[in-house]
This record gives sequence, C-alpha cells and structure tokens, in this order.
Amino acid sequence: MNPASYFYAGTRCFRQLPVLAALAVSAPVFADNWPQWRGPAGTGVSAEKNLPLHWGTNENVRWRVPLPERGNSTPIAWGKRVFLTQAAGNRRTLMCFNRADGKLLWQSGVTYPEKESTHETNPLCSASPVADGQRVIASFASAGLYCYDFDGNELWHRDLGRQAHIWGNGASPIIHGDLCILNFGPGERTFLIAVNKKTGETVWQVDEPGGDSGQEKPGEKPNWVGSWSTPIVIKVNGREELIMTWPRRATAYDPKTGKELWTCGGLNPLVYTSPLYSDGTIVAMGGFMGMSLAVRADGDGDVTQTRRLWHHPKTKQRIGSGVIHHGHIYILNDPGVAECFELKSGKLVWEERLSGRGPDNSSWSSMILADGRLYVINHSGDTFVLKASPKFELLATNSLGETDNASLAVSEGDIFIRTHKALWCLRENGEKR
Repeated sequence: MNPASYFYAGTRCFRQLPVLAALAVSAPVFADNWPQWRGPAGTGVSAEKNLPLHWGTNENVRWRVPLPERGNSTPIAWGKRVFLTQAAGNRRTLMCFNRADGKLLWQSGVTYPEKESTHETNPLCSASPVADGQRVIASFASAGLYCYDFDGNELWHRDLGRQAHIWGNGASPIIHGDLCILNFGPGERTFLIAVNKKTGETVWQVDEPGGDSGQEKPGEKPNWVGSWSTPIVIKVNGREELIMTWPRRATAYDPKTGKELWTCGGLNPLVYTSPLYSDGTIVAMGGFMGMSLAVRADGDGDVTQTRRLWHHPKTKQRIGSGVIHHGHIYILNDPGVAECFELKSGKLVWEERLSGRGPDNSSWSSMILADGRLYVINHSGDTFVLKASPKFELLATNSLGETDNASLAVSEGDIFIRTHKALWCLRENGEKR
C-alpha cells in the first residue's frame, strides 16, 4: 500500500473502532504528558529521567510508522495517545496513534481546495496540536482552527481567515486555563487571538500591525517581516504574563484579557524562535541577522531601557528554540553550531559545530532538556545528546537517516521523532527492528 492509500484507509478503518471510547475514558492523566509544542510549559524542559542515550534504526526502536507526506510539525503525547498534524494533497488532518504500538486510531480533518502560499521546505500543517486530556486543538492555518475530542469527533471549528506568507506559517496553539491562544501569522493579517477552548468563541484579539506576505511587488523590494513564534505563559510575583516575540520586540500580555503589560525592543524583523524563561528572566531571539536579548519580567510599559539585561545586535541565524538550565542558555542555531551563553550577561561560554553522519548538519530543531541532557536533531536526522554544562561535552550522536525539520517530543520514557518519512517512537530496551 502506498503512503497516500495508508493515509486515507486509516481514516476509514479506525474512526469506527469501539475501543476508542474506552481508551479515552480510562486513560490516566500523567504528570509527564507532552501536551503542546515544547512540552508542558512550552520551554522545552522535561522531568523525564529514563530516556535512551543511544538509538539507531535497529537500536531502542519501539515502533516506526510511515507517514503519507513530508511535514515539519512536532508530535504531542497525552496518556496512551500520540497526536500529529499532517497535510496530504488538499487535506489538512490530525492523526491519532496508539502510543504502545503506533497503530493509527483515527484521523480527522478538512479539505481545503484553495492554494496556500508556503515554501517548499515548509509543508502545510507545520503547527503542532495541543491537548488537555479531553480535547485536542489543531491550527490548519487558512483552513481553520479545529477542536476534536479524543475519539476524533469534531467539537467546533473557527474560520480565522486567510493566512498568507511566502514562507508559510508554523506557530502552534497553546491552552491556558479555559483559553486556546494562537499567533495567527505571519502575513498581512497578523493577530494574537484567545478563544474559549470549549466553544471556540473569541475571548480577545490583539492585532499586530505592519505585517506582509513577503511577496515581491512591482518596483518594490520584498518586505520580509513576521513572527513564527509560539507564545508561553509565565507567572512571576503572582502575575501571569503571556510572552510573545514579535518583529523588533518582545511583549507581555495579560493572558485573560489580552491587555499589553510591557514591551522590550531589540529584535530584528524576522522572529522564528519561541521565548525562553527561567527565574524571572525572558530570553528572546530573532532569526535572520540573529538579534537577541534578555529582559526581566514583571515590568510595565516600555522596559527597553529599564529592564533589558543585555542585547546582541547580530549573531548566527536561529530557527529552533533553546533551553535554559542552571543560569545558562543552550541552543543549536541554523548553521548547526551549538552555543552556550550566560543567562545574566549574555556572554558566550562555548560554541561547537555539531557534525553528524548525514550530509546536512544545519538544523531547525528546538532543544529539549531532560535529566541534565540536551537533545536536538538536525536536517539529516542525526540527534545530538549533549551534557547541559558550561563545559562542552557531546554524549552521543544517533542517526535515523531520514530528513527532519521538526523537533523531538518526550513522554513516559518515549522519544517521538517525526521525519519526512515516518513517525518514530524510541525507548530504552525498545524492540529491535
């Protein structure tokens, strides 16, 4: 059976299985679910302590499931289920797999017949879904924001309008309390929106001016501006702040109302990474031209001059996001160079080029921190495991030999890797294949 046939056959066959209702009811709530992009807090930090250090195509593989087409989205995991967004032709879908064996349980979605602009390296459906144990929400960009129960039944959907940028989109929805929050952009229409996660009704919306599709216009240079960032919610001194990185600035909002609390300048017009947070400090990093900054949270108004700790006007391009651990920032930049900075000063501690077994050492992947280790994958499907330390130490290089533009997800001792060919589940003492 070819991949496309597998894709649609899975939809027909598994949606009707009666066991699904039982699975949804009996699935316990695990402390180490990976419910959204970059994990429970959206910062790439995991409490896992039993993840494998080494793996390969025949080592520590629990299962491997072929996927119908390429994709850049990262899976999420809740209880016995693994969720992944996937585009195939004009279909935009959410796939649900059994964690134990990778079996496709159901697949729900929508047909979107219109052509959407994106880049060939950024296939459609690049946003990760988000789950809370009862529902899972996926952004299909121009095709809409969709909410399903854990059996794949649609609960609601919203048409948020057309999303158009020559490089596509990638921001993922998050859930905070009763709200689902999404950066709907980049493009000429860009806004931050919060909807009721139970009904899909708009609670608040903040429009972001100055957006552009990136298309060339007669007699004008293309205007390359936009944010692909997924926001995070932090709590500092008893106040919740929704942190968003926009072109040229980092901004905090009240997550309940959308009211702007503070803003800090110092980013470039293109922002790909998500904000980082630790101990009252936010780190924001730009993409092309690589501006970055650190700012103390809990401010009011424009805090650029009063609360910004440091600013780097130009560094290497970053697409994947980093992590913060014990006062240090760790990140793998686009060219494939791992870096460590001091959180308080921004001082570079070390940088090392990571070379894997494949031909392409560049990376768009975001790091994961678990048990003092850093996990990050490059475009060739080589995952590097580093010690999270101000002294560089490479612990392992693990190759799957398949192109990868996504990031890793970890939960219950499993590592999930989405490549352009398959969804992998890796586990210590996993099945030999």
